[in-house]
Parts: sequence; C-alpha cells; structure tokens
Amino acid sequence: MRASFLNKAGDISVREIDVPTLEADQVLVRVESVGICGSDVHYYKHGKIGPFVVEKPLILGHELSGVISEVGSAVDSKRIGERVAVEPQRACGKCEQCIAGRYNLCPDMEFYATPPIDGAFCEFVRIQSKFAYAIPDSISFDAAALIEPMSVCIWAGQKAAIQSGSKVLIAGAGPIGVIMAQVAKAMGATEVVVTDVVADRLAFVLNHGATRTVNTSTQSLGNEKFDAFIDACGVESAVIAGIKATGPAGRVLLVGLGSDEMKLPISHIQNNEIIVTGVFRYTNTWPIAIDLLAKKKVNLDAIVTHHFGLEQAEDGLKATTAPDAMKVIVHPGK
Repeated sequence: MRASFLNKAGDISVREIDVPTLEADQVLVRVESVGICGSDVHYYKHGKIGPFVVEKPLILGHELSGVISEVGSAVDSKRIGERVAVEPQRACGKCEQCIAGRYNLCPDMEFYATPPIDGAFCEFVRIQSKFAYAIPDSISFDAAALIEPMSVCIWAGQKAAIQSGSKVLIAGAGPIGVIMAQVAKAMGATEVVVTDVVADRLAFVLNHGATRTVNTSTQSLGNEKFDAFIDACGVESAVIAGIKATGPAGRVLLVGLGSDEMKLPISHIQNNEIIVTGVFRYTNTWPIAIDLLAKKKVNLDAIVTHHFGLEQAEDGLKATTAPDAMKVIVHPGK
C-alpha cells in the first residue's frame, strides 16, 4: 500500500509499504478520509510536540474513517464492508487510569500519529474492532473522520457540565471552536458566544453554532458572565479574558495548544471557586457523536473546505494556513 511519511520537519515523501497484518481482535480499514489536525501541522513544521519527537519516519493523520476490508480471527466476518469511524487509540486496559475508566490518560497509550505510532495518511490501517464504529449511510466519510475532533469537543462539553440553559463562551473560531459551538448547542446551551480577531471566521461560526460573536480586536465582553468558558485557541490573553468572564462556580476548559506556562487570574479563580482543567483527548465519545450527526444536530460537512489525494498530503498540510481554510481532508485512495 501507499503511505505518506514525515521523514523529518518539512520533509514528506510517499512510498510503498506492506499492508498491516491483523491481531485476532483487529480489523483492517481501507481509509477513505483523514482530517488534518493542528498537531499534524506542528509535527510537519517542527518535528516534535513537547516530549513527542519524530526520530524516525512517521505516518501522520489521526482523524479518519473508512471501510472494513478484513477482520481478525476473533471478529465476526459480517463486519467486512462496514462503513466505520475510527477512534485512533489503543490503551493498555490494565493500568490504574484504564481501570478507573480514564483510558485517555493511560501512560502506555498508543495513539495514531504520535511518535512512534504511525497514523492514517496511508491506504489501510488496523485498529481493535471495538474502536471501529459503524456509521449509517447518512453520515459522510468526511464527517465520520471529523468525529475525532468532535470527540474532543464532546469531552470538553461534558467536563464543562454544559446543559439546558447554559451560557457558554468559546475563544477561537477555528475548526475546534466551530465544532465546539455546535456541540454546546446540541448539549442544550442557549447562549454560545464565540470570540476571535478574524472577521471571516466569526461570520462563519455565526452560521454554524454561535448565537453571537465578539471580535476582540475591536469589541469587549464587558461584564457579562458565563457558566462555562472553553479555550480553543491557546492564546494567553484570550484565556485570561475568558477566565475573568467565567461566573461563580463556573468551569474553564483548556483545549487550545498554546504556551506551556501562562499567568492566570488566581484571585478571580479562588474568589469565585472556578474549576480550571485541561482536556486531553476523550473517552467513550464516538457513540454520542454518531448519534448527534445522525440526528443532524451537528453539521461537520459544512466545515470541510479543501480536499487532497495522498500524493498531495504535504500540500494539504500547507493549505491549513490559507485564509479560507477551515478543515482540510486527505483521501488516501486518490
């Protein structure tokens, strides 16, 4: 099969490799769509993210969907031909975090496109059968691939305790911010305010989830208070402003990737008993996402702006910075 490798920062090449062999509980998925994540772009530009360093050629891509083409000996052969969305991780299942149900925090997690584990910029991948979720025909392969970033948003929404009547503030109108706005509304939020400094992105999210937008380059949030604040940009000034806009007993969820260290308004956090926590991937979110998509409560196809074949994966990585780019999809079969 063909696979696109990141050899080192700024160096991508496509070459032929063997199709993966299956363990008893695995399925082989013919990859149809792969969304490009900010982490893929970061690896491409810098060759590392924090402690994760590309030390040998790595296949990028962890937002994916496809069709099951082969199954392991312990998997029902009736699954062959199923359209699936893939949860791209494998926890050990034995550690303290896994036993407690927090498998996203497993210290031995094998996660697609995180060194040294290969991802999905290739024609076939293998995954444990339980992490290949059947999707109805009403959900496109592109939308199914984007269940991965949507899962981050569902996990954030759950940790933020968003419910009917919640007032939610989101910083950042990029892909995560737009998906988060839709998920917040689907979870019952009646007010979803999104901030950014790019007018076109604010206009986009206003049509896809936000009830109101604020361009922080020219506008202020004033003294308005929110039940939950979700940072989807990683900009320190936006994080500080969002925390200050969080009301008593509110929750702050840090999703965006920014500086390793920030100065936060501690007195506001303490005096209002605000819960501040991070978001690291997700657990048990795919069934929820599939249900929301099937019921058309979230529209992921609307945020797809660019398509590339496997040979053009590097062009796809570069396209993510284009002014009109929202979500870029790679199609390994093309």
